[in-house]
Amino acid sequence: MPRVLIADSLSPAAVDIFRQRGIDVDIKTGLSKEELIAVIGDYDGLVVRSDTKPNKDVIAAAKKLKVIGRAGIGVDNIDIPAATAAGVVVMNTPFGNSITTAEHAIAMMFAVARQIPAADASTQAGKWEKNRFMGVELYAKTLGLIGAGNIGSIVADRANGLKMKVIAYDPFLSEERAVEIGVEKVELDDLLARADIITLHTPLTDKTRNILSAENLAKTKKGVLIVNCARGGLVDEAALRAGLESGHIGGAAFDVFSQEPARENVLFGAPNLVATPHLGASTNEAQENVALQVAEQISDYLLTGAVTNALNSPSVTAEEAPRLKPFVALAEKLGAFAGQMVDFGIKAVDIAFEGEVAKLNTKPLSAAALAGVLRPMLAEINMVSAPAVAKERGITVSESRQENSPIYESLVRITVTTEKGKRSFAGSVLAGAPRIIEVKGMDLDAPFAPRMLYINNLDKPGFIGALGALLGDAGVNIATFNLGRVDAGEDAIALVGVDEAPNEALLEKIQALPHVKEARALQF
Repeated sequence: MPRVLIADSLSPAAVDIFRQRGIDVDIKTGLSKEELIAVIGDYDGLVVRSDTKPNKDVIAAAKKLKVIGRAGIGVDNIDIPAATAAGVVVMNTPFGNSITTAEHAIAMMFAVARQIPAADASTQAGKWEKNRFMGVELYAKTLGLIGAGNIGSIVADRANGLKMKVIAYDPFLSEERAVEIGVEKVELDDLLARADIITLHTPLTDKTRNILSAENLAKTKKGVLIVNCARGGLVDEAALRAGLESGHIGGAAFDVFSQEPARENVLFGAPNLVATPHLGASTNEAQENVALQVAEQISDYLLTGAVTNALNSPSVTAEEAPRLKPFVALAEKLGAFAGQMVDFGIKAVDIAFEGEVAKLNTKPLSAAALAGVLRPMLAEINMVSAPAVAKERGITVSESRQENSPIYESLVRITVTTEKGKRSFAGSVLAGAPRIIEVKGMDLDAPFAPRMLYINNLDKPGFIGALGALLGDAGVNIATFNLGRVDAGEDAIALVGVDEAPNEALLEKIQALPHVKEARALQF
């Protein structure tokens, strides 16, 4: 009988589902890292929320573990690379608590606008400080959304009902989708300059970390209100504290913090701060929804092998898996390549299949490719949610098949259309391993590596030597080196697998080399 450990507080409905499905369940909440390591070896499945952190040490001790289920959306508390390396499937429940989280953001907006917590404390202390608490109306104010996905679009709907003017910054938001949800799509600097209230609804990624930095906070209107019910780390907390004390920032309402549990924080005690202990998903309805979802998903996986809402594993049946596995890996890596090469809002994604792969069930392949394209900006995306997320953001997704391939037995091509044009990438499976075979119309043959350099340059003598010297001086070892070019002396591409990820300073030096047009660091 499979065994599952529930390590964080969860609705009793989850326990009932597990037991009804014939799965043995233990509930052990509040475990320290050492305590979790001591017991995790006995379990096939682990259910967590945000408190428990299955890091690489926990996963290394979990010799029997097959699946980790997150009852909720965010998975930054789970070491997904370590889980993947150990063959542990990581699942989340992407849509179970969206309304609840959006409602909390609206509630926090009201709370900071009318200073409700401070006024409550004052009144219950018998002070009756009516003249002290002068709030601001939300009516006719400009609300700036940073992130207009599932939760952000719900906040926009509620704000429109309050007769607010809603503007949104989201690289993935199309003009058509913006019109549909009733927002004006803007660039970040425009949002900072115009918004009376700013609320964040984006995952924490390398691109969104400290998106409200000290520099960006300084660009905001005097008296702006900042609301964060998304993830800690999106706002420079020290800079926000300084802004609150100077009066440039009129107030802030935070449900999430850079370090949690936040028993201490630089923001605590700041003027006009409203703080709650990560309550965004804390309603009876949301807890019930995510509990039911995670219990069903884990039960299905442990009993039948079905994979749903997985962040690191394809959603395919047991029968399809052997044939699809190498092409799923190719599609996801090729999509991740495309996603890391795109800097502008995505309007369309086309996935084309040629040769033998066109005869397979390509739906999971397209989902894997789409998840790869979107993941650089949406870390919590998965194969199941990717099509829905693309649809809600107005991204057109198309798929084509051609059973004949002129050169390769099977070929997958991803074409991404942005506001600035199109970029196309092609790959194939050779000897069971995914390969990059075409970039910018140039033929090449390169394996994927965990860390890679992409360099677009003019094919001139001395480039390879100069690049090698730079990498050598920086202590970056070259693992693989593959070249493609249009013709002698013309446009060329180098794909370099490296053992150490290059830092920004090294990238700038590479970019500054003669004849280099573009240099990027890639991760797979």
